[in-house]
Amino acid sequence: MTTVVWFKRDLRTHDHGPLVAAAALGEPVLPLFVIEPDYWQLPDTSARHWGFIDDSLHDLKRQLRKLGSDLIVRSGPVTEILAQLHTSVGVSRIFCHQETGGKWTFERDRSVIAWCDSNNVEFREWQQFGVVRRLRDRDYWDDEWSRLMKTGVHDAPTQLPTLPEGVHAPASWQPPEAACNRACPDRQAGGSARGEKLLASFLERRCVGYQYNISSPVTAVRACSRLSPHIAYGTVSLREIYQQARATGQHRNTLPRKQRSLTSFRSRLHWHCHFIQKLEDEPELEFRAMHRELEKLKNGPNNSERLQRWQEGQTGWPLVDACMRALHHTGWINFRMRAMLMAVASYQLWLHWREPALHLARQFTDFEPGIHYPQAQMQSGLTGINALRIYNPVLQSQKLDPDGEFIRRWLPELAGVPAEMIHTPWLMTPTQKQRFGGNTYISPVCDHEQAARAARKAIGEFRKQHVSRAETERVLQRHGSRKGPVQKRPTLPTDMGQPDQLSLFD
Repeated sequence: MTTVVWFKRDLRTHDHGPLVAAAALGEPVLPLFVIEPDYWQLPDTSARHWGFIDDSLHDLKRQLRKLGSDLIVRSGPVTEILAQLHTSVGVSRIFCHQETGGKWTFERDRSVIAWCDSNNVEFREWQQFGVVRRLRDRDYWDDEWSRLMKTGVHDAPTQLPTLPEGVHAPASWQPPEAACNRACPDRQAGGSARGEKLLASFLERRCVGYQYNISSPVTAVRACSRLSPHIAYGTVSLREIYQQARATGQHRNTLPRKQRSLTSFRSRLHWHCHFIQKLEDEPELEFRAMHRELEKLKNGPNNSERLQRWQEGQTGWPLVDACMRALHHTGWINFRMRAMLMAVASYQLWLHWREPALHLARQFTDFEPGIHYPQAQMQSGLTGINALRIYNPVLQSQKLDPDGEFIRRWLPELAGVPAEMIHTPWLMTPTQKQRFGGNTYISPVCDHEQAARAARKAIGEFRKQHVSRAETERVLQRHGSRKGPVQKRPTLPTDMGQPDQLSLFD
């Protein structure tokens, strides 16, 4: 009988518990990935997600071939594909990693488990991240996370049995029809080989000064690890990343500055799982506010013009627009700018959180539902347990892109505008616009300072009238952070000014 190793968001052979366990049985193993057409019609999916997955599948196929096997890629509902395989080769077991996705993948997994039960097929899951299924008390989560991160990494099997007779692995496959097909010319490439190369370069040299350089969109492209899509689709194991970062940081030849940078990086791996645990514990967060009473903060449809201008990078606020256009082109922007984009949509533009969250989900190559939806709500002031973070787009621009380098790269309309004017081009005189350019750049959608004041006032009044202590305590008890890796906020060198952002996930 055959063991199916069902690959989902774990597209690798190294540190892959289900694959190792299947190989140890000494029976036929069938590595399977299923392209699910209905999934790709969801409003938070896009062609750029598939592009990264496709790269990774080809790399996974290469890895499996080296082990004497191959990757079977089929298209259709998973239960139908399993039924076909059960008929042709006989399936005795399905091994896979747990997945904390949206409601659709949750229901899909339930249907697979039901199919296994009705067909007398063993179904077994392994932990993928430091996310604990059916966690009864958040107080115990940190210990569970630490235990998993310190557990030994699985080596890839030295060899796998050949595919069952009659099963042929395709050399290529048809891409799914994605609901969102926006081009992403500079998307990150997928695959374990590329992920491992990124990790090596980060640990060797790029990590130095990490905590100081990840906020600015100018420096973050190189300073950030850029491993996020590889973690999201499992081309490199989070546990392996953590252990390599820890070993490098604790090596006797590692200088203190690099040690501090890697401590900061490891803390973010901890928070990565902390946020996914929120969606695992409360799947409804994909659709409604974490603090249930705050869901009614904004009623009625969104202002369609404001939403569209924000989506297209046409708000009239240069840093906001540059970030959105960079995101469209590359599929990535650093966390600080992600937070600003979401906050501007929620506060200054007063949009309900759901549509902006879906738009950003489609743009992020590294879209991870468990991080994305809780973060979108946090930046929209809907958790009830975090301070409001209303970003001033002009101050952010002046602090994080003082010379306008990033803005000019993505807003050709402002290419000739000097640094002292580029952050507020609407204040330029007609003579200045004629001299430096900027005539074609759109005017601001509204007065951002006045809009921010109105938003703060509206939220304050709503909280006084509609928010109860009982619901706030429920959110805090269920989702509030407990102890974790201790990290002091970095003190910037004197020539860089004072830090103006709290720690990454405050």
